[in-house]
Amino acid sequence: MKVVRVIARLNVGGPAKHVVWLTKGLQSSECETLLVAGTVPPGEDDMGYFATEMGVSPYFVQEMSREISPKDAVTVWKLYRLFRRERPDIVHTHTAKAGTVGRFAGLLYRWLTPTVLVGQPRPCKFVHTYHGHIFHSYYGPLKTGLFLLIERLLAKLATDRIVVITDQQRREINEDFGVGRADRFAVIPLGLDIDVFAGWKERGQAFRDELGAKAGDVLVGIVGRLTEIKNHDMFLKAAAEFKARSPETAVRFLIIGDGALRGELEEQAQSLSLSEHVIFIGSRRDIEHVYPALDIVALTSLNEGTPLTLIEAMANARPVISTMVGGVIDLLGEAVSEQPVRSFVVCRRGVGVPSNDTRAFADGLEHLVADVGLRREIGERGLQFVESRYSKDRLLEDIRALYADLLKGKAFSVKAQATEKSVNSRASL
Repeated sequence: MKVVRVIARLNVGGPAKHVVWLTKGLQSSECETLLVAGTVPPGEDDMGYFATEMGVSPYFVQEMSREISPKDAVTVWKLYRLFRRERPDIVHTHTAKAGTVGRFAGLLYRWLTPTVLVGQPRPCKFVHTYHGHIFHSYYGPLKTGLFLLIERLLAKLATDRIVVITDQQRREINEDFGVGRADRFAVIPLGLDIDVFAGWKERGQAFRDELGAKAGDVLVGIVGRLTEIKNHDMFLKAAAEFKARSPETAVRFLIIGDGALRGELEEQAQSLSLSEHVIFIGSRRDIEHVYPALDIVALTSLNEGTPLTLIEAMANARPVISTMVGGVIDLLGEAVSEQPVRSFVVCRRGVGVPSNDTRAFADGLEHLVADVGLRREIGERGLQFVESRYSKDRLLEDIRALYADLLKGKAFSVKAQATEKSVNSRASL
């Protein structure tokens, strides 16, 4: 079996780790895998180092990036030529841009062949994973409508399986937005290398010492790219409201990550009189030392698939507070309290608040900061949940089963595959 995996760019975030883990983990004597990636634009941190550390050498298409441009036509042509050269059994695209150009190239690859004249297109299956979606909160109505039309067409004409990472996401994409046929969807949760976070209890103090945090200080951190969809603006406003209510409470707010909005957010923090209470950390490669140092992990996104930052927080037994968007709903679980406590809801594995509701976020944060026992309970339940459902090995088994089902007679042995995890990923062309 040969698999070509395509992602628009290896920028900092969950999708980049996801495709590298899959490329590395599926490589074996029975399965040849190639990761194809585009260019990380200025203002975004490049996570290519993660692929290097994992022994994966991507094939780069320089013209492919996140933004729409005339270069997209060149990208489609280059991908088409790559598919002709590699002759994959499966092309698996990840994220919106790669899904668009990759599946357009796939249409060319499947149908531009003389055998079409006798009713035999090239035999190749096409899979697309939605790590999130762009059907709201990213663009205006016209642009969103155009993208939605393209996604519906590609789902009909050039997609054999649509992978989503939560059932909530499946309902949104298929039922609410009318993309794809229900029988072509597969729900495959994310997976991560949980072993990286083993021993978290011993690792947090070093980062707290680096910050000069005292034993009684409560550190509230938000981890992610500094971009509009993550809504750090709301995080800062909620921090300001919290400090206005509880000026004597020893709470510090950490913004971990980088991006184009950093300067603007630093100015906002200053204008909200938060300079002494907010620390901009920037990007960290040693994230396994950061999470254990935090007392609460926050997320304020307007739109999400299943945010890896919340899964990583739970893997470190950290309590989380998040806007209830996309797959976050499935992560937090059912409500523990029968009725919402004021404007937020205490769930089994975190505190949920309505999207873009600053007051609700400040309310929920105040509740978590005050209740140490609740923070401990939420953290423990989150850790148990992640260990049982979000391992990297489980992700690899699910994807193997999906490919085997698609290819039927050309399926590869799961047992044999499991013995090949140490095989190095193939080099780029």
